[in-house]
Amino acid sequence: MRRDDPRPTTGYPGSKITAMDPRPIGVFDSGVGGLTVLHECLVTMPHEDFVYLGDHARLPYGPRPLAEIRRFAREIGGFLQEQDVKLILVACNAATSAALPQLQEELDVPVIGVITPEAHAAVQATRNRRIGLLATQATVDGGRYAELIRTLDAGVTFISVACPDLVPLIEGDDPYGEATERAVRQYAAPFKLERVDTVILGCTHYPLIRPMLQRVFGRDVTLVFSAEETAREVAETLTRKGIENDAAREGAYRFLTTGDPGAFREMGRRFLQLPIGDVEHVTLARLEGAVA
Repeated sequence: MRRDDPRPTTGYPGSKITAMDPRPIGVFDSGVGGLTVLHECLVTMPHEDFVYLGDHARLPYGPRPLAEIRRFAREIGGFLQEQDVKLILVACNAATSAALPQLQEELDVPVIGVITPEAHAAVQATRNRRIGLLATQATVDGGRYAELIRTLDAGVTFISVACPDLVPLIEGDDPYGEATERAVRQYAAPFKLERVDTVILGCTHYPLIRPMLQRVFGRDVTLVFSAEETAREVAETLTRKGIENDAAREGAYRFLTTGDPGAFREMGRRFLQLPIGDVEHVTLARLEGAVA
């Protein structure tokens, strides 16, 4: 235990009193998409507190170079560590792909990403060993999904398709309209040609249009979005490291954004499916000053 670790100790060897860690869990994404992951965390760990930061001022991450996304992630990771969080969840596929190893090396708290649980789930779900990935350009370029899946099963045929239009459409005024459906059919076509039977939804925005995706792909294709598995990994990590909060309490959540707080609140409700109260604004200068 670090000297500055605020966790209470049990006081004496062999004590049956469980130490509780009241520090919050930090979660971040390029915008509001990561709220789909936070939702599952709130359901799985209702006794924990959360701090969520959406980097809306620099959205989207997907088309950006990996080195730039890595810099953003390091700034946010350092900032969240300054907020005295006990674990950081990178609820952004592009940031996980670009920066997870660096964050784990540089930060003093555990860091978990969203890619590994999805890769595991896809390998378990496929019947014909043909797996597809729908994701942003940065996530495809990062290559983390391909690396993990081939480590789990070297015989898998893996096809990835970058979907630059989906995030703007999902965050637009008509996310379930004809333009979104046309884009989905365009992106789905290569998977159908390759007879893919399992598709990873490799962006936290995509679950919002899951019914449309399922209709286009058909019932025989399994769609994988593992927010539940990611939340379970967070919970298991807290238990394993002895940094859980009191299970009898009700947790709270707090929201920060580098963009417009009103826009975050309005859009965020759609993704979180829970009330969002006050949203605090964080300047990019504060993030830039907090590089780990």
